[in-house]
Amino acid sequence: MAKACCKTQEEIASEAIKHALKALRKRHFLEEAAHAPAFQALSRPFVSQGSEWKEKVENLQVELQQCYKAQSRLSEQLVVEVAEARASKASIQEKETAIADLQKELTEVREENSHLKLDLEQKIKELEVVMSENSELKAQLEQMTAKAKNAEAENKMLIDRWMLEKMKDAERLNEANALYEEMVERLRASGLEQLARQQVDGIVRRSEEGAEFFLESNIPSTCKYRLNAHEGGCAAILFEYNSSKLITGGQDRSVKVWDTNTGSLSSNLQGCLGSVLDLTITHDNRSVIAASSSNNLYVWDVNSGRVRHTLTGHTDKVCAVDVSKVSSRHVVSAAYDRTIKVWDLVKGYCSNTIIFHSNCNALSFSMDGQTIFSGHVDGNLRLWDIQTGKLLSEVAGHSLAVTSISLSRNGNVVLTSGRDNVHNLFDVRSLEVCGTLRAAGNRVASNWSRSCISPDDNHVAAGSADGSVYIWSISKGDIVSTLKEHTSSVLSCRWSGIGKPLASADKNGIVCLWT
Repeated sequence: MAKACCKTQEEIASEAIKHALKALRKRHFLEEAAHAPAFQALSRPFVSQGSEWKEKVENLQVELQQCYKAQSRLSEQLVVEVAEARASKASIQEKETAIADLQKELTEVREENSHLKLDLEQKIKELEVVMSENSELKAQLEQMTAKAKNAEAENKMLIDRWMLEKMKDAERLNEANALYEEMVERLRASGLEQLARQQVDGIVRRSEEGAEFFLESNIPSTCKYRLNAHEGGCAAILFEYNSSKLITGGQDRSVKVWDTNTGSLSSNLQGCLGSVLDLTITHDNRSVIAASSSNNLYVWDVNSGRVRHTLTGHTDKVCAVDVSKVSSRHVVSAAYDRTIKVWDLVKGYCSNTIIFHSNCNALSFSMDGQTIFSGHVDGNLRLWDIQTGKLLSEVAGHSLAVTSISLSRNGNVVLTSGRDNVHNLFDVRSLEVCGTLRAAGNRVASNWSRSCISPDDNHVAAGSADGSVYIWSISKGDIVSTLKEHTSSVLSCRWSGIGKPLASADKNGIVCLWT
């Protein structure tokens, strides 16, 4: 329809132009015919009418020129209109082509939309099936979870019953062993009583509850044995109770038992997966516990040399450990994960965890086994209730980190050492400083340098970074001896519970026995 309309307009324009040209020609011919007599008259020599005719001729020529100009304007206008008509025709054709393309694209989109609708309906059906399956799986999961919880509860109950039976069996066995030992003791009573009253290199005492032997501590002066105990350093040493046997732990991941009378190696306890940072032993001398840089504690049976327990739970190196002085069942440990853990050796798991903002370097049980003494990196000495885990008391002991805690034999005095090179004696009842020991050359070598109190509670021994071992008199507060044998920093000192020897260990793994 647009093409028909466009053709009609072009025909009308052509006819109008032709009609205008015919009118101009006709007018031109009429004017020439009308002016012909005038031209003829002008050609005649009429002098009187010459000027008038001349004016008419000029006027006619001006009018003719205007007609020509009008004709040229009409021609130009016609050309412009023809060009515009052609441009309009081309534009219309392009738009018609675009419309056709759009109609084709619209058809394709409609077809695609119908396909997508079908796919959507299919997906909705599949989703409904999956949702129904999911709801069924959830129901099954809930049933399985409930069954697992019931099984776990039953398992826990069975384990508790089993552990209770084990404890009862152990108690019956202990009663039988106690009865047997009592019978043996009765047979040997006369000989033991005579031995208890003898004086052998010191004083032997006997209490009403049973025989507990210790010798009055002499001030050591001579290195009796120099043991190449460990490779890479030795930071942990201790003596068995009422014995001269020495236990050492080092960076070579081994724990060794030595006979200090001969300087020979008695046994080697294997199984530790990290450097040994601290050691403790139960009062029956049956179990040795080691704190390790592998984040674990290892419990060995001394007689068999086998690992009884591996206590896991700390997330950083374990640097301190101690066993209760009342019961061999409870063990306390401290690690650089800012926790102090209480362990039950019978059950082999952690029974309480104390979390504190400052890492603990050293700790010790009180004599009654109800309180834990802990020394921390912030320099404070803290007391904790073992049952509740609550902080009982706190005192600023050192300006730098506490490295060692040692309890006197009577339990009334606790010795702390710090990186400020000061050794403080605290009254356990009041937590007031009752003595301060220091020396010009004494420098604490590490965060786990251990000092000790002699069994008669008269002297303190501490190692130094220059390889010396300093011995103070507690009553006088003065140095009474300086032992020089080590060539590297001394990390630990321990006195035998029977009075001698004094043992010291250094960073090269050398252990010296002093008498």
